[in-house]
Formats: sequence, C-alpha cells, structure tokens
Amino acid sequence: MNWLSRQSFLGKNSSVVLKEAKVGIVGLGGGGSHIAQQLAHVGVGNFLLVDPDSIEEHNLNRLVGGTVRDVRRKASKVEIARRVILGVQPHADIKPMACIWQHAVNELRKCDVIFGCVDSFRERDELERFCRQNLIPYIDIGMDVTKVGPDYLVAGQTLLSMPGQPCLRCVGVITEERLEREAETYGAAGPHAQVIWPNGVLASLAVGFFMQLLTPWHRKPAIGAYREYDANSNTVRVSPKWRSLEERKCPHHPEKDRGDPTFDIRQWLDRQDTSPAGPSLIQKLLEEIRDFWSAVMAGRR
Repeated sequence: MNWLSRQSFLGKNSSVVLKEAKVGIVGLGGGGSHIAQQLAHVGVGNFLLVDPDSIEEHNLNRLVGGTVRDVRRKASKVEIARRVILGVQPHADIKPMACIWQHAVNELRKCDVIFGCVDSFRERDELERFCRQNLIPYIDIGMDVTKVGPDYLVAGQTLLSMPGQPCLRCVGVITEERLEREAETYGAAGPHAQVIWPNGVLASLAVGFFMQLLTPWHRKPAIGAYREYDANSNTVRVSPKWRSLEERKCPHHPEKDRGDPTFDIRQWLDRQDTSPAGPSLIQKLLEEIRDFWSAVMAGRR
C-alpha cells in the first residue's frame, strides 16, 4: 500500500497525472497556503509559488504553516509554502518566486492550472485575462467581511474560469464600479479582514474543481463552476447567477483575444536547432515552417 492508495478511486492513472501536473498558485498569504498544503497531500508533483510578501505577525491567524519564528526572521510566504509541501513530498519540484505575478508570467505560462488567491479586484481581473489569453484554467477564490447593522456578514466565492465559459465579470465579481472604487481608496483603505476557516472552505472547493479537471473520478468533469459560501449559515450553493449563464458564452474574453502578443515564432524555431540528436521529423516540419516564414518576411520587404 503506497501513500496515495486510499485515493485510488480517482482513476487508474490518477497518481501519475497528479505527479506530472504543474500548478501555479498566486498569493500564499491565506487561501493559497491551504491550496498548497492540500495539493501536496493529493500528490501534485510540480509547483510554481508566486507572492512578493514576507510573513508578518497579523498573518498568523490564517497562513497555514506560518510560525512565530518565521515572523521573527521575516520569512517569505513562498518559502513557508515550499516547506509545507516538502514536508509531505520531499521530492516535489517547487519553484518559489518572491515577486509580483506580472514578473513571473514566463513561468506561469508553463502551468496546467493556475489558482488566484489575491486581494484586489484589479489583480484578479488581470490574472484571469492572462489565463484566458494563454488557455489555462483559472481557479479564483475570494472572501469579504461586511458590517450589516450590529453584525458582520462573512461570505466568499470560488470560480473555475475556463476559456469560453462565464468569467468573473460575467457573474458580477468584477465590475467597473468595484474597480473604480478600489482605485479611489487605494492606499487609504484599512486591512482586508481575513480568518482561516472561510479561506479553508473556499480553498477546498477550489481543490475540488482542480481534481474534477484532472482526474476521471466521476462522469461529469467540470467545464466551469461558481460556488458561493455563506459563513454565517455555513452553507455553500451554486450561484443563481451562474445557473442563468451556463448556456451563454463569455462576451468579455473573445476567442480572438488569445495567445501571447510578445511571442516571436522565429526565436522559438531557432531554439529547436540546438537538439544534439539531429533533425527529427518534427524538426524538419519546423524547418519548413521557418522557411515559409522567412519567405513571407522577405516578400514584405
């Protein structure tokens, strides 16, 4: 019996699929730390961890794996997540990047799935657009605490954003009004209220979407999903907004808006010539494509 034997119901080759999968996690301060821990336990073998921040004392109420010693030595959040993952999988391939995600786009493009666990609506909007352009499934989590009279409403959502399917704008999580209000209060707003258990619920939903995408453990894999969490009543439901959109294609990310606008096929083709094994069939095909490209460029001149 190996360490993953009790999840063999996920599919005959599920352990291999998970081991070979590469997952990007953007934001490791709350929900992202839960996601990193859970993905390590289910057997994901390759991680890209992106967060520019170091742990502070106020992070201890929600950052899985963070310790007082980490606060004292100002450990980066990505290194803490790396330590948690290696504690479960000593041989996992982990690339920690202590930077903003925009500086990690070349590595993010290599991911099979990207999880977004960032605070601002602007970042979530831009990260989802990046994933749509690169045809990468994006799983977003977010929560908020709102004062209603004498009480507080704690709520959140998890969305699986797939190319062509409804996006964060479609379901109303991202709106121009929210983006404008966020920009106006930038730098003056107080800290976002966060606690560990709603982050844990939302992270578990996100990992559930991921498992549906990669492993054939039931007949209906997820092609997009949106769940709302009400922490006051401890309930999760399919968003009514999502139900009304399931048959509609996303108008905010058109199919023509795909690919990396900075990609240069000539540079990519040149790199294929460095193979020590000599020209393969695919390399010969690439040479034909390069010749065609050169002829086109010469015609333009």
